[in-house]
Amino acid sequence: MPQERNIFKSLTVEENLTAVQLPGRWDVDKIYGLFPRLQERRRNLGNQLSGGEQQMLAIGRALILNPRIMLLDEPLEGLAPILIEELLAALRRIIREEGMSALLVEQNAQKILGVTDRAAIIERGAIVYQGDSATLRADRSILETYLGVTDAGPRRGGRPKH
Repeated sequence: MPQERNIFKSLTVEENLTAVQLPGRWDVDKIYGLFPRLQERRRNLGNQLSGGEQQMLAIGRALILNPRIMLLDEPLEGLAPILIEELLAALRRIIREEGMSALLVEQNAQKILGVTDRAAIIERGAIVYQGDSATLRADRSILETYLGVTDAGPRRGGRPKH
């Protein structure tokens, strides 16, 4: 799923899903079960959805292709906190309960590490950390050094100069 969402803005939510649907365990009803907001807005055009709803639709469109693995680029970018929580709950369900493998690229490490099993930090094209997500989440020094995250939240300016 690309960062840009790439939904059909002139089609309804339901048309967006059925236009790309492939046979498999993910169908329109299962997508609506994952994202009830989409069912409520099934007759709305793509351009009538909020950014978070468009993101839900983009994830739904990816799932309805019935892939074996999902690749998500910045799924939380630019979303309101309440929608971030809804998306994280959906991602947990997709990964934990449904058993879908996923590769997530996300700058909001504190949020996404609770959904993932393994994590890697890439800096200037090189892997500077790889390991268990829970271990990374608990290691304040690595979070501070590479991600600019402190106990008070993200630090402005990124990685410190050494």
